[in-house]
Amino acid sequence: MWSHLERGSSPVDWCESNYSISPVIAEFVNTISNVLFFLFPPVLIHLFQEYARVVNPAINVLWVLLMLVGLSSAYFHATLSLVGQLLDELAILWVFMVAFAMFFPKRYFPNFLGGNRRVLALYSSVFSVVSTGFLVMHPAANAFALMTLALPAIGFLYKELNRVKCARVYRLGLRCVAVCFLAMFCWIMDRLFCDAWLSIDFPYMHGVWHVLIFIASYTALVLFAYFNVSDERPEQKPQLKYWPRNDFELGVPYVTIKHPYKKYRDLAI
Repeated sequence: MWSHLERGSSPVDWCESNYSISPVIAEFVNTISNVLFFLFPPVLIHLFQEYARVVNPAINVLWVLLMLVGLSSAYFHATLSLVGQLLDELAILWVFMVAFAMFFPKRYFPNFLGGNRRVLALYSSVFSVVSTGFLVMHPAANAFALMTLALPAIGFLYKELNRVKCARVYRLGLRCVAVCFLAMFCWIMDRLFCDAWLSIDFPYMHGVWHVLIFIASYTALVLFAYFNVSDERPEQKPQLKYWPRNDFELGVPYVTIKHPYKKYRDLAI
């Protein structure tokens, strides 16, 4: 069992040369490129204070899970241990499943859920536990399996963007999808065409993937948080804003609530 903690025990090894920059960090660039996973979530927790208070405090679980993804990824790339790989992949899986349970539109709920999001969360938890077992048993195939989860997420994002009426939200969605595909391109380039990148002395496409996939991931979560309020609490009128300047659309997006205490019954008065 302890052998799984040893350096190099993972069957996965990315394109970056091992210990070429630091004698104690296996893949130096792939390790430090996770820095955004530590810097941005605390900012997002602060920006989403109103959302957490008025709509759903579980939004902060997602920001904490993103930090865990960054921590696990940094540990994996620093050691290339099997335990590090599994922690990295399991953290990604749980981000997907928590986001699914929180944001999956109720209009797509199957009848047996009865429109109850808590029941969906229960089924999602069971699926996550079972999937965790499969990830542990087949670590070599995990990366490709997790990559496939991004496809339905992008599909749902596309469907929601076709329904949205706010041009600002639509533009952010287009940027999110573009960055996501660019990130996937970098991941594939590093995984399948390593020799080509080594020939030009730039085996760092996986590090670029880390930066791009964080931007795409947190942006997608912001968008789904907006869609969730628009669908289930339209009377509260969610608004997409940017920090530090609201007129600069390349800043950090977040969601505020224009009418945080308005309920459906208020509309009937």
